[in-house]
Amino acid sequence: MIVLAVDGGNSKTDLALVRSDGEVLALARGPASSPQHLGAERCLDILESLLDEAAAERPEIELAELLLAGVDFPAEVDQLERLAAARGWARRIVVDNDTFAILRAGTERGWGVAVTCGAGINCVGVTPDGRHARFPSLGQLSGDWGGGYDVGMAAVSAAARSEDGRGPTTTLELAVPEHFGLEAPSALAEAIHFGRISERRVVELAPVVLAEAADDPVAAELRDRLAGEIVSLVRVALLRLDLTAEPVEVVLGGGLLQSGDAGLLGAVEHELREVAPSVSLQVVEAPPIVGVALLALEEVGARPQALARARAELGTPTLARTSRG
Repeated sequence: MIVLAVDGGNSKTDLALVRSDGEVLALARGPASSPQHLGAERCLDILESLLDEAAAERPEIELAELLLAGVDFPAEVDQLERLAAARGWARRIVVDNDTFAILRAGTERGWGVAVTCGAGINCVGVTPDGRHARFPSLGQLSGDWGGGYDVGMAAVSAAARSEDGRGPTTTLELAVPEHFGLEAPSALAEAIHFGRISERRVVELAPVVLAEAADDPVAAELRDRLAGEIVSLVRVALLRLDLTAEPVEVVLGGGLLQSGDAGLLGAVEHELREVAPSVSLQVVEAPPIVGVALLALEEVGARPQALARARAELGTPTLARTSRG
């Protein structure tokens, strides 16, 4: 029996074929496939091309577990499951948000709370009996702030206000334009305005903010705001699931959180202890595709030894872009 596991994100996509005994038959990596930005059909086109790359001869697949960034509403799940089923990849199709992959990759329990913080920010919670807490994650439309784009844009704004005197002086005034090879925030604003630099590239500034936060109060305020948003998501998830007094594992994933910035992680842990003293905080080390594969294997009743094997094999970077018979 073979399962198909897909982690489809805003920057890349990982696809794995895994046998029910845990052996990884193939693992392929491709471009971003979030249906939120590409649309459902284009998303599935990318997944199909990766599936063709992973297996020259399409095997019989029992279950396809597709965890995708930007899948936030039941209508989106239903649409993608229907369209994917029409392509005949597997006997069964399961579609959901990619934050569930972070949670499963970061805990052996299979339940807890996960926050992912990459270009955007999202959170899911799962109880031992399978109840869920989740958020739409639509940016300002759903009240979100956090992730690389928001932090980066706030840094651009702070740098501009430092330059012209409307805001406090900050080292971001130099560090932000310097990242793009420019000398001043006004030059950066002009370059973005005229399209010489894509506005989406402000996500690159989040690590700059974290680096400057050690010595600069303005950057530190942005870092602490991000920490507060992460804790707010966890707090609400715990409240919705009645887990505030339980020893819950809180898993942090995504590029910003996995960067290991001590200041950010320290601020998150400090605030979280005040909200829920019994939680344990950990940054996920395994790639999200591990979590997708484990969920798929559990869905088809794989044994614990198979789960352990899949975790070990998918955690080996050298396996990427290989295919085994």
